[in-house]
Amino acid sequence: MFVDVILPLALANAYTYHIPTELEGQVEFGMRLIIPFGTKKIYTGIALKIHDTPPEMVEPKDILMVLDSTPAITEKQLDLWKWLASYYQCTLGEIMKAALPSGLKLESETEVSYIEDFEAEHPLKPKEQEALDFLSSQKKPTPLDELGKNIGIKNCLPIVKNLMEMGAVSVEEAVKEKVKPKVEQYLTLAPELADEEKLHAVFDGLAKAQKQLKLLMCYLTESHFLSQSGQVKEITKKELMEKSGCNAAVVKSMLDKKIFVPYEKQVGRTTFNSDLHAETANSLSDVQQSAYNSIVEQFSKKQTVLLHGVTSSGKTEIYIHLIKDVIKTGKQALFLLPEIALTTQITLRLRKVFGSQLCVYHSKFNDAERVEIWQNMLKGEHCQVVLGVRSSVLLPFKDLGLIVVDEEHENSYKQIDPAPRYHARDTAIVLAGLMKAKVLLGSATPSIETYFNAKTGKFGFVELSTRFEGVQLPEIIVADIKEAIRKKEMQLHFTPELVKEMAEAFKNNEQVILFQNRRGYSPYIQCSACGYVPRCKNCDVSLTYHKFSNLLSCHYCGYTYPMMQICPACGNPTIGTRGFGTEKIEDEVNQIFPDVKVARLDLDVAKSRKSFETIISDFENGNTDVLVGTQMISKGLDFERVRVVGILNADSMLSVPDFRANERAYQLMAQVSGRAGRRGKRGVVIIQTSQPEHPIIKQVQANDYQTHYNEQLEERNMFHYPPYFRLTHLYIKGKDMDNVEHAANELAANLRATFAGRVYGPDKPSITRVNNFHIRKIVLKLERGIDLAKAKELTQMSIDRLKASGNYKSIIFYADVDPA
Repeated sequence: MFVDVILPLALANAYTYHIPTELEGQVEFGMRLIIPFGTKKIYTGIALKIHDTPPEMVEPKDILMVLDSTPAITEKQLDLWKWLASYYQCTLGEIMKAALPSGLKLESETEVSYIEDFEAEHPLKPKEQEALDFLSSQKKPTPLDELGKNIGIKNCLPIVKNLMEMGAVSVEEAVKEKVKPKVEQYLTLAPELADEEKLHAVFDGLAKAQKQLKLLMCYLTESHFLSQSGQVKEITKKELMEKSGCNAAVVKSMLDKKIFVPYEKQVGRTTFNSDLHAETANSLSDVQQSAYNSIVEQFSKKQTVLLHGVTSSGKTEIYIHLIKDVIKTGKQALFLLPEIALTTQITLRLRKVFGSQLCVYHSKFNDAERVEIWQNMLKGEHCQVVLGVRSSVLLPFKDLGLIVVDEEHENSYKQIDPAPRYHARDTAIVLAGLMKAKVLLGSATPSIETYFNAKTGKFGFVELSTRFEGVQLPEIIVADIKEAIRKKEMQLHFTPELVKEMAEAFKNNEQVILFQNRRGYSPYIQCSACGYVPRCKNCDVSLTYHKFSNLLSCHYCGYTYPMMQICPACGNPTIGTRGFGTEKIEDEVNQIFPDVKVARLDLDVAKSRKSFETIISDFENGNTDVLVGTQMISKGLDFERVRVVGILNADSMLSVPDFRANERAYQLMAQVSGRAGRRGKRGVVIIQTSQPEHPIIKQVQANDYQTHYNEQLEERNMFHYPPYFRLTHLYIKGKDMDNVEHAANELAANLRATFAGRVYGPDKPSITRVNNFHIRKIVLKLERGIDLAKAKELTQMSIDRLKASGNYKSIIFYADVDPA
């Protein structure tokens, strides 16, 4: 028997392996298998199809091990994977790699062993001798990276290679399990103490050991040992120590006296508190109820419905009621959010309603936690409502009834790198189709494509045009930066209008949000004498200055360089910062308002789940007065005391060379504005700009989405952009610039022979080199109605022909379908 296996690699096809006789009958679709690949590598693959047809012209290798007793993926998941591979022009292996938590992907690790009877024929080099001495002292094979650490060399492969050739060491690949089950130590009374007389004797014996007596009493109380029911509750050693206030030494004494018996038990890492009971959801207002009824009615006709509701209109409450309806029928619901930052607030809100039925899934959870959620979903345990970000659409749902995509317009739903470069909103719609579920898209500023689909009847459409409890939309004031500079009224990067409103808010014990869509202290530094700007050595970008670390940093490859005082080009001490990022704004707020507490929310400070939660909860609880942030703060956060929102530089959003620049600028400004005045008092938004008459600024000020949509649609139609045309960006990358240029030109010529005027480029993207890879881009614009599958097939054939020619073996080609 043979099995076709998906490997977590960018391979065009599944690989066929032989099933050894002893493993026959153990392999089923969807199970994880340990399989050899190449000369030495070992991977975890997924069983795709079992059959009795040997591969042609290839001697199949044996699978080494079956890891599961039940499938690790479902049939519906595989259907989704196949659609993703076809639509986004990638491989099943790349999707498997993205979908499975890394803890489920066992991988090989090179291990080195000392050969006992080795005798050197000539003196070894110092590092060779050091490596051999270390290996000979080890009782077991040593991983390559561990050997390198011990002899102080990052890459010890050349040394190992020399030792292998001498016959001093052997090398093999060992499979390492990434996630081990979590084990907790529990305590129970020794079995003989079930006898009442013996238990009394123990009490008498502990009369002078008060702490040990206290520990015993605590155990008897917490475990319900003496209750009439006879059901003893299990209690962990850690819990018993916390409840009794006794330390480990007291526990050890009780174990030594054989009063307690320890035992270990596998426990879950994620918190599914069975004692957590769901509360009743809040009642809907008349306006919300009307929208809810419309959505239910639309779902009877359409699979997907757009809820276009202004900020703070109470969309989340409607989502909650729809989810409750779905889980009452025994089906699951998926609640998608664009940012991990949002899960903190929403989790608390959903946990109150859904209790232990809710589970949260995103990349800030560690491997072990994600594996546990994956396995619980396969078993159909706990996860009735899943709250998560983009990757949650790839989970193994059993019976999905509803997907809510909140802030559906957000470009963070689109995966940029690596493959699969999928859009979670579009994937959610396909997943819902496969599982006969419904999709609700929610946004105050829908994407042009989604609104178009709703207005042309492809999606259902429901509107919510008033804020919850009649709260007014914020007053939007446009502050002219040029005019303030001319009058010399600017305070650092703050117009007098913004300073005045902030002072008023602080006086009334209210909070302020400041939006600047650049992190760091300064986007770049420059010598005022000669104009020199430090650039990344690996990428074609200027280095960003971070004051806290006093480093210049590349936001593309991570390269850092110490801040310089002297210009390396002309030698003058005339290096200064240019522009401003969130870190500088934080600094300047403290200069203008020294008594207020300022926090920052961007990728530099919010690197872990805990730091995200701390920053947001501190602001929510009033421990900080000002929150300075990038676009993270624009996405659906709800703060009761925020009255003033400042958009510090609207011009930077309006000058991006992208057909979506105006749409994005409108969305960002409208969404950030929506954080102001969400309870009671009307909020104020100050938009600082040098272009106060810009149409987008005027549309945001008037909250006029319809005019914005109509203008964007007209431009898109004129210049062949979505929703009238489908875009694919083809990227050509390599370390040899001339070779990249030739490959790009040849590919463009081949494509023009097929697609004629629908091919644009090759061009240099705005960043032409990243991590020493030179980049060229070809744009393919295909009108609606064209056979998309055929077009992708022809595109891939052109790429494959170039790869097969041999001239471009080192070149990387990939497609970004429906680029963000």
